[in-house]
Amino acid sequence: MLGPEMTVAGIEAWLREDDAERLEELWRAADRTRRLHVGDEVHLRGLVELSNHCVRSCTYCGLRAENAHLPRYRLSMEEVLTAARQAHALGWGTLVMQAGEDYALTRDFVAEIIRAIKRETPLAVTLSLGERPRDDLAAWREAGADRYLLRFETSDADLYARIHPTLSPGEPDRIERLRRLQKLGYEAGGGVMIGIPGQSYTILARDIDLFRAMDLDMIGVGPYIANPDTPLGCGEIETPVLAAEDQVPAVGLVPYKVVALTRLVRPDANLPATTALATMDREHGRLLGLQRGGNVIMPNLTPPRYREMYQIYPGKAGYHESAEATAAMLREQLASIGRRVGVGPGGRR
Repeated sequence: MLGPEMTVAGIEAWLREDDAERLEELWRAADRTRRLHVGDEVHLRGLVELSNHCVRSCTYCGLRAENAHLPRYRLSMEEVLTAARQAHALGWGTLVMQAGEDYALTRDFVAEIIRAIKRETPLAVTLSLGERPRDDLAAWREAGADRYLLRFETSDADLYARIHPTLSPGEPDRIERLRRLQKLGYEAGGGVMIGIPGQSYTILARDIDLFRAMDLDMIGVGPYIANPDTPLGCGEIETPVLAAEDQVPAVGLVPYKVVALTRLVRPDANLPATTALATMDREHGRLLGLQRGGNVIMPNLTPPRYREMYQIYPGKAGYHESAEATAAMLREQLASIGRRVGVGPGGRR
């Protein structure tokens, strides 16, 4: 069965499927659902990485506070506004401001950036600034922010605790934080990593089912890419050791299966063909993500001298391309698969 009514067991069966003809059926169903619910437009969201400082100690992320090998930076307001003007000039409809959880990016500073972008451009503003207090989130929503991205990485509580240590006891998890964002009126985006050591097919199937249950507006999924400057990447922490047939791989077809199944259970959500997909397969990853359910790309507008410092994982695709070269390349690639660049902010229909 393929459709929004799939059970968790049905989702898991498709995640494990390796018959090429059956998988073609999955790809076709996801692409058909994408066309019906969100159309042939691919929305380009200009990404600006505000800061690579972070107070967190996530065991998979190169921005973690303990990573002494990483040079740190923060963008100025003018650098962010330059990126916003560039996104608008290129005809892109959204600016995504992403950072580590950096409290030097104060409530007032971020609110003023949002207001300035809204004064100068018609862009939608998406924030991805970590687990900030409710008062910060409310102030940014009032300032004009439209969307907030907070990937929960895995819905399995034990695995989540291993990869994402809390700062203080009793902190709400990211799933609860996403519900709070929805109550504040944000379009809320979540997502997961695929292939975390200790992640079973059953856990991943439950993640996909949760996308449906939470009615998320945006969902980003991509393969886990090991960072050697992290405890998870260099094997310093223990994760459950699963049998080979149960451990989700981070490579191969599974990431595309997750994109396709996510499209089927959440037909009208915005789904990016993520940078991690493009990093995993630089030649085909982005286009395959679009052909198997995706409808969003997030080209990088961070000033080039900072891009290699925003190293969640190494070797990220898109470090060196200019925005203009990226825009031209994307137009050509999209035309080759019968798609076009979206117009306007591209919110959930």
